[in-house]
Amino acid sequence: MPKGPVASAESEAADVALAAAGDQQAFERLYRLHVARVHSLARRMTGFEGDPDELTQDVFVRAWERLGTYRGEAAFGTWLHRLAVNVILNWRRGAAAERRWIEDGVDTDLLVGGRIGRAESMDLERAMARLPTGARQVFVLHDVEGFKHEEIAAMMGVTAGTSKAQLHRARMLLRSRLER
Repeated sequence: MPKGPVASAESEAADVALAAAGDQQAFERLYRLHVARVHSLARRMTGFEGDPDELTQDVFVRAWERLGTYRGEAAFGTWLHRLAVNVILNWRRGAAAERRWIEDGVDTDLLVGGRIGRAESMDLERAMARLPTGARQVFVLHDVEGFKHEEIAAMMGVTAGTSKAQLHRARMLLRSRLER
C-alpha cells in the first residue's frame, strides 16, 4: 500500500503540466505525492554517510529545474525516481572524491562504528547502511528498487559484471552480519 497522498494518473499528469508552466502549488502536490519514496531511496543509498533530507531537497530542486525536459514517455514517478538515483550517485561521486585524500584507504566499517552489535544484528536497515558504498548502492538499486544489472551499470558507470559482483558481495556481507 503506498505511503502518503495518492493521486490518479490524470491528476498527476495535470499537475505535471501545470508545474512545468510554473505553477508552484501543482509542484507542491507532486512533491507531497513522491517525497516519501525519494527520501527512502536517499536514506538507503547513502547509509550513515549522507543527509537524506538534503539529498531529497536536491532531487526536488533538480526536478523543478528540469520539469520542462519531462516528455511523458514514462510515469512521472518513474522519471523522478531515475532523477533521484542520478542525483544521489552524483553526490556519491563528489563525496568519494572529497574523502579520498582525507581517508586514504580507511575501511568503511571503521568509519561507521565497527562490528554490528547483537541488538542491531536483525536490523536490515542498519546492516545495509554499513555495507561498502558500491555494494550498498547496487543492493538497493537491484534488490530493493528492482533495476536490472544493465541499468545499474549504465547509471553507475560500471560494467554489468561489476554490478553483479557488488550485489553478490552485498548479499554475502548482509548474510554474515545478520547471522551474528
